[in-house]
Amino acid sequence: MTSIQTENSYTKGQLVRSTATFTDSDSAAVDPAAVIVQYEDPSGNVTSKTYGDDSEVVKSSTGVYYIDIDADEAGRWYVYWNSTGTGQAANEDYFLIRTLQTG
Repeated sequence: MTSIQTENSYTKGQLVRSTATFTDSDSAAVDPAAVIVQYEDPSGNVTSKTYGDDSEVVKSSTGVYYIDIDADEAGRWYVYWNSTGTGQAANEDYFLIRTLQTG
């Protein structure tokens, strides 16, 4: 099981933190064998990062991982976390990027 914490609305140019928490059937935090996060910008470009291979994916405590996404394009962004092995899970969420009305 995994849960994703991402606020829903940001201003263009902000770093957006997406956090995933992986747990077992008893809701105890577990570290999966592999943790992968993919995010898609409003233009359809998909970026994939893997914990242990890509420094952008950070483990903050047992079962809790995050990534800071440079949200440089207005529109809807999708974030998909998945894991394999112990704690195998998958979940998708999205956030919105607003364009500033001034400036």
